[in-house]
Amino acid sequence: MSETPDSQQSHAPELEDDQPYLHRLLSWRVMRRWLFAVVCLATLIGLFYAVEDWRGRRAWEKCRRELEAKGVVLDWNAFIPPSVPDDQNIFKAPKMAEWFVRGSFLDSFRDDKAKPPKEMAPFTARQGSDPGAKDVLVAEVDVVAPAPALGSEHGGEVLRFEDPAAGDQAAKLLAAATGPCAEGPTACVIVGRPLDQIKPAHLVIGAEAAPSVGALKGFLTESPAAKARLGVLGGDYLQVSPAGSNLFRVWLKWRAYSAADYLAWTQPVEADFDVMRQGLERPLVRIDGDYQRPYERPIPNFVRLRTVAQMLAQRALCYLLLGQPKAAWHELAPVRGMCLMLEGKPASNAPTLVDAMIDVAITGLYTSIIQDGLARHAWQEPELAAIQQQLEEVNLIPLLSRSFNAERAATCRTVESTPPSELVKLFGFGGEVRFWLDRLKDPRYVLVRFAPRGWIYQNMCVGAPQEQRLLEALEVPNNQVLPGKLEQVAGQAGAAFRRSSPYTFLAAVALPNFVKATQIMARNQTLANEAFIACGLERYRLAHGQYPDDLDALVPQFAAKLPHDLIGGQPLNYHRTADGRFVLYSVGWNEKDDGGVPGKTVAEGDWVWQ
Repeated sequence: MSETPDSQQSHAPELEDDQPYLHRLLSWRVMRRWLFAVVCLATLIGLFYAVEDWRGRRAWEKCRRELEAKGVVLDWNAFIPPSVPDDQNIFKAPKMAEWFVRGSFLDSFRDDKAKPPKEMAPFTARQGSDPGAKDVLVAEVDVVAPAPALGSEHGGEVLRFEDPAAGDQAAKLLAAATGPCAEGPTACVIVGRPLDQIKPAHLVIGAEAAPSVGALKGFLTESPAAKARLGVLGGDYLQVSPAGSNLFRVWLKWRAYSAADYLAWTQPVEADFDVMRQGLERPLVRIDGDYQRPYERPIPNFVRLRTVAQMLAQRALCYLLLGQPKAAWHELAPVRGMCLMLEGKPASNAPTLVDAMIDVAITGLYTSIIQDGLARHAWQEPELAAIQQQLEEVNLIPLLSRSFNAERAATCRTVESTPPSELVKLFGFGGEVRFWLDRLKDPRYVLVRFAPRGWIYQNMCVGAPQEQRLLEALEVPNNQVLPGKLEQVAGQAGAAFRRSSPYTFLAAVALPNFVKATQIMARNQTLANEAFIACGLERYRLAHGQYPDDLDALVPQFAAKLPHDLIGGQPLNYHRTADGRFVLYSVGWNEKDDGGVPGKTVAEGDWVWQ
């Protein structure tokens, strides 16, 4: 009865044996071995980081020397803008810094979220409601059997759906219904007459069967003559909707303003525009701030600059529709002046790539209003001469080149002096997740945060030379762009970056889209050059009653010097047409003369002044 059960006897020896095993495992001799292994591993990791850091820094120093030997400036200190006298600084004029300066680029990535942006005041029309939120009926369309006798029954001439010339006639009726109108910069239609005076046209279209909505819209807008006559009322600006059996209504698709209503609605901001005009009379630009950390320096308020430029351009368009070119120029001139805040004069300043591209966009907006006024023959000699004087100063190629160079130097300074914890915020790696463990799922975050610093330098060795090769497609001294060379180098860079490597991952992210930025810049600079010539042609027409046979007739009375084509460096193409107009165009991005035929994209066809 006192014997121990077999099960208990069988376990007893095992418990006794475990104690010596644990004792041996936790003994000082074993622990020393584990500690030695850990120390060895840490030493190997330390040596790995040290070697990679040394290799990366050495490679970057060699790369830097080679680039600097070619005249490339990589020292950020060379791009820090010098001090300028306060009385010549735009941003020292009353209200200019308050209105048009914001925090640094890095503020939006900080953990303590940036304060919400200030409202658009003072550049907000607060007095009354927006007068443009209205639906405007342009025409009512009856579709009938194609019998001539039915025309009088429906109160108008029957337009045969199959007749190509009928589209032109329909365009005349639609244009007569609305009167002078134009596309506004804020995705709207500006109409010269009061909206309540627009009387919808009544169109009677003869067809065997009721057309679809799409077919009817094509009939109203797609003939060549219709496109020329309708202007903003063509294509996407019209909306056709069924209103019953064989009955359709045609509306302006976008919101509409009458020119007088928009001017009255924005009248409260005129005093602020006058303050801005006084500030823009100063020749130099420097925003106060610390420039030692490139991405911490203050930057212009891009949203406000764009919004104010759009408001001024839209007011200029309203005055053009009302037949007041002097007032239109008063509104438009500061739009070009606003670019001075982005171009960073004196020339040693370092505009960011965003500065340059906002400048390019505002320049495009500016030339589009000039183009609209020329199409209407609204500008007169005094305004045309003043416009040409401003257009002569538009020179976007050096601006874009300087911004690329400054961005590269800023990136080099930042990578060399910024700890990994700040770099991941700057590049936005892992920035959209709340928990730090989730950030480890982003390999870019892991590489920047924990990889050897030398790998970052190796990325700089890849990125900086690639940028230089791309920059060589901008021939600043000759004021030319080389699209073929740029596309070739960009293709080589893309192929290199598609190969996943710790030596290229950051360079691929940091490299800006050179091709797209250069395309847009070249297109808008070409439009500015064409606008300069078009103003000279209009001045010639006002003086002689017709356009000249060739552009040389403009020099020197109507143009001191003719700009050449940015693509290829040859003179811009020009000829007078049989109807007394003219065709003016650049060969465009494809570097091929397509006979003045524009393409569907900026990379296709000729860049035609229209």
